[in-house]
Amino acid sequence: MPEGLRLRAHEIADHISSRTKVQVLIVGDPCYGACDVYIDYKRFADGLIHFGHSPIPSVSDDDNILFIEAFVNIDIKEKIARIADGLPERIGLIAAVQYIGALKDAKNVLESLGKKVLIGKGDARLRYEGQILGCNCSSAEAVADEADCFLYIGEGNFHPLAAAFGIGKEIKVFDPTTSELRTTNDVRDRILRKRFAAIESAKAADSFLVIVSSKAGQRRDAVADDIAAKISEEKKKAYKVVMEEVTPNALLAYRVDAYVSTACPRLAIDDSLRYDRPMLTPAETEVAIGIRDWNDYGFDQIRG
Repeated sequence: MPEGLRLRAHEIADHISSRTKVQVLIVGDPCYGACDVYIDYKRFADGLIHFGHSPIPSVSDDDNILFIEAFVNIDIKEKIARIADGLPERIGLIAAVQYIGALKDAKNVLESLGKKVLIGKGDARLRYEGQILGCNCSSAEAVADEADCFLYIGEGNFHPLAAAFGIGKEIKVFDPTTSELRTTNDVRDRILRKRFAAIESAKAADSFLVIVSSKAGQRRDAVADDIAAKISEEKKKAYKVVMEEVTPNALLAYRVDAYVSTACPRLAIDDSLRYDRPMLTPAETEVAIGIRDWNDYGFDQIRG
């Protein structure tokens, strides 16, 4: 369970056990998304129920894992109608899985008001049309050429920032719980300045620790091999380490000048200030070692 649902863990365990007579074991480890499925469940149980996220089609191939998605049930039709005048003529719609059911209503309302509405189909990492993850905005990329801007329906910045970095269009965020409409421009620009500073700091690095995730949905061996080879070609040292949980304390012992995450791309984007040395994505590392220009900066995505 993700952190927000763990308060209900004992209730859900009681519900399942009382109706099935099976023994329920609660997994107490952190759960960051569908990329973080507890693949060791077979050591303790016959099956796994993963709450709160939709499965990643290109990763989830275990018939004994059941995904229970958490949807927000809210009527947004009137709220969408009230913000329509502030939107351009051609709108792409995106959402995290919690609000994926709201996209159809939003599309119907906006089209009735004369807007052209686009909902793209992403790659094999995404289950639903219009869905985005913190590491994948391919559903937005699919219709980016036809849209003037994108409207993200949901809360927070984590998911819409993936689209803000991944495509060259304005991202507007509509929070159905507060009816607030805003852009991601300020947050995106602030993070880009921090990314530029991290890259500049890493340009003096002679050694890099290339982090490989053991999580099923984050493991990118080929990407790690590729960036390690590029670092070595520039006469710098590259060391690979495989980790389940990437934390500042877990990295302190390694005597290197900079880190490269091929695990979740958001480790570098969102959490860089937690680390004592520059934490870069593979593309950012290419800028730091001089084989890519900053003007060719690209958001690191995990593709399906």
